[in-house]
Amino acid sequence: MRAPSLLGLVAISLMVSGCLVKAAADVVTAPVRVGARAVDLATTSQSEADENRGREIRRREERLGKLERDYRKQTEDCEDGDRGACRDAQETYDEIQELLPTIPVERDD
Repeated sequence: MRAPSLLGLVAISLMVSGCLVKAAADVVTAPVRVGARAVDLATTSQSEADENRGREIRRREERLGKLERDYRKQTEDCEDGDRGACRDAQETYDEIQELLPTIPVERDD
């Protein structure tokens, strides 16, 4: 009778020790997992960086399109004798010149 109960005790102690080892391993690796998660959240993946760059380029292209439309209208008004439009056209032209180098050129291959 003692042998089965002794075997039961041994089996239970092995199971409990396995649980303790697992719990200890979880406690030890928790800071590493938390740190890895924080680094993942703090860094930008290449695809996210590409998406952000694309959005920024589209925003600049839209701004350039608006400036070009404004410049055309201001130039027409300037040619009709509106001196204020001439000043506005010059300011718009200067802004266009500042913006142009920041927009990548697409090449026709």
